[in-house]
Formats: sequence, structure tokens, C-alpha cells
Amino acid sequence: MNMVNQKEEKLILKIMEEEIVPAEGCTEPIAIAYAAAQAVQFLGKSPEKLVIKVSGNILKNAKSVVVPNSGGKVGIKVAGAMGALFGNAAADLMVISNVTTENMKEVTSFLSAESVSLQVAENNMSLYILIEAKAENESVSVEIKHTHTNITKVIKNGEVIIDRPCNDDDFNSSLIDRSILSIDKIYSLAKNLDIEKIAPIFEKVFQYNSKIAGEGLTAKYGVNIGAAIQKNIEKGLYGDDQRNRSASFTAAGSDARMGGSAMPVMTTSGSGNQGMAASLPIIKYCVDQGLGKEAMYRALFVSHLSTVHIKTNVGRLSAYCGVMTASAAVSGALTFLEGGTVENVKHAITNTLGNVSGVICDGAKASCATKIASGVYAAFDGAMLAQMGSVLQGEDGIISNSVENTIKNVGTLAQVGMKSTDKTILDIMMEN
Repeated sequence: MNMVNQKEEKLILKIMEEEIVPAEGCTEPIAIAYAAAQAVQFLGKSPEKLVIKVSGNILKNAKSVVVPNSGGKVGIKVAGAMGALFGNAAADLMVISNVTTENMKEVTSFLSAESVSLQVAENNMSLYILIEAKAENESVSVEIKHTHTNITKVIKNGEVIIDRPCNDDDFNSSLIDRSILSIDKIYSLAKNLDIEKIAPIFEKVFQYNSKIAGEGLTAKYGVNIGAAIQKNIEKGLYGDDQRNRSASFTAAGSDARMGGSAMPVMTTSGSGNQGMAASLPIIKYCVDQGLGKEAMYRALFVSHLSTVHIKTNVGRLSAYCGVMTASAAVSGALTFLEGGTVENVKHAITNTLGNVSGVICDGAKASCATKIASGVYAAFDGAMLAQMGSVLQGEDGIISNSVENTIKNVGTLAQVGMKSTDKTILDIMMEN
């Protein structure tokens, strides 16, 4: 029986479409490139100077990751220059997908002339970008808040062109209200939803994310943890089991993405790593177990919407590793695939959140893939325990007497408890 009415179903499907979108490269440097491209479009001429102001969390997630199509270059100034000089402002998070090797010569010259400056914004927002593009006696500034393409203000030569105020203290204020989500409703919809309503988006998830995982298994990117697990399976040092195969496949996607692959991925909750972590373990499981596309799509729905639900409490960017929200969601989806009840699914999510909620986010870089591998292993463990009837007990640490209260506790941990952790991480990174 479907416990979700038609109005709720429509809203949840809109949330799904809002959250699961394509992006090329790590979303933080790409958001910078997007803002720069928008600024230059409003400026109407090639920029002479670029001023980039970002929040600490954007700085943390963008400073160390390879920018796609850059020839292996790293960082915020590179992304901003690429977006400003050659970005397609209409392409959203695919903004620099058409930048060529020839284009990069001009980008390098622009950077060498010290035409780009970088500052840390003085506000309390986790996701904040302000790009000012200048040419001759004209200037345009573009401001983004809370989500990676949410333009809140555009000012040209002192005149406000766009003004879309949002609540600076509420990172969800620019999005559809997520309070409608619950594990009960997600499970019910996954069981009863007309498959044609979700098949197109999850077929894209399957195609895009599988392709980049394959790339990570066959080419050298970062530390290549995905390929390393696969090699140890082949050597007989690791067992050739579903847990290891899924960890290898999923981590390989992150290896490639963090290592600068230009292949697009389908993101979730503003993150390609979360999108891959929420999808690739399920895709590998379904392919290896010979399950059909319908079973895969329904499980991917559970995984992605549960990730969105948990991440809504955590926040878009924080000191809490977002991949761990996806790991908990994957645990529930694996249990769903095994025919688990809604209570089994809740128990799997609880088990995984109780295990890996202490993993920190110290920016986007090669080690994200190793964290993803750890998260996948935890997801399988959480699902296994749930299927055996075991669940971490309420009042044990951050675990509460219901999965929804546990999810709220995780949000409190991330938003309140880890604020000082976030600052300390950024201080350490800046010293490095």
C-alpha cells in the first residue's frame, strides 16, 4: 500500500529532479567557473581582472582538486579563469566542458599576468561565491549562495540587475521544502511508484556514473584505490565478493573525478562524490547479481532520496563527510534489494550512521576515493546486520530511538558540533 498521496509524490519527484543533475568535475571549482562565466556574460566583454571571494568551505573543497580540461591544473584561480574566458554560462555545472588545450594557453597567460585575485569572504555561510569581473571602466559582480548555481545578486556598474534574496541562515531556503521527506515515504514510493516516472533520470545515473567508474579502473588517477582493490581481488589477496567489487567500482569513479577526468557524473545533493557513492555500489550489485533495470532504478531511488534526506539535515558543505550520508543510504538500498521491510531499511541506515558519522571532510582531493571505499564497506556491514535482525540501540552515542531522530542528531553533530572542527580543518589546510 502506498502511504504517499499524489501531491506528496509530485513534490518528492521534483526534489529528485532538483538534486540529481549532471556536472563535470568537482562541483565547488565548477561553481566558481559558473559564477565567473555568468559575470563575464553580464559584462559583455573579455575581462581584464577577476576578483574571487569564497567561503571557507568552498575554499576547502576547491583548492586541491584537479580542474577538468585544464591539463592537470589545480585550484580556484584556474577554475575562475577558465569560466571567465571560455565558460558557457548557459551550461550550468557543465560550464567548462568545451574548454580546449588551445584555450588553456590563454588561461595560463591570464593567470601569469596575475589577473585573478582570491579572498575569503567574511560571512558565516558554508556555500558562498562572489565573482567580480572587470574590463576598462566597467565591472560586474555575481553572487551565489547555498547551492552551486543559485545566483542571488548581480550588480553591473553599481546597478542591481538581479536581486533574489534568500535566508542567509537557512541553507535550504532556495530549495523545495525537504521536510516532506522521510524514510517511510521514500520506501513506500520506491515500492509503488510508476517506474516510468524515474527511469529516465536513473538511466542517466547508470550510464554516466558507470562510465567514469570504468575510466577509474583502467587509467591512472590519484591514488587509484579503486583499481588497487580490483588488483588485489585478481591476485587473490582480497576475496572476489560483492562487497569488495562494489567498493572497487565506486572508489574508481571518485579516483577519476578527483583526478581531473572530464567525464560528467550525475550528482546528488550538490556533490559528484555523493552522487557516485549513492549509485555505483547499487549499480554494481544489480549488474553482478543479474537484477533487472527496474529493481536497480527502485533501489537507486531509495539510495538517492535517502541521501538527500540525511544531507538536508547535515548541510550542503560542512566538516561532516557527505559521502557518509550516501553510505548510510546505500545500506538501506541494499537491504531494500534483498527484500527487506521498511524497518529493516531503517535499521541498516541507523547501523551505518552509527558507524561512520565521525568521518571528517577535509576538502575535495584524491583521498575522497579512499573514504568512499570505507563508506561502501560500512554500508554492506550495516545492511548485513539489519538483515540478521541486529540494530544499534537507541541512546547508544548519537543513535536515537528512531531513524528520523538519529538523522536529526547527525544534523546537529554536523552543523553545531563540528563548527569548530571545520575551522580547524581550514586552518590546517591553509598552513599546508
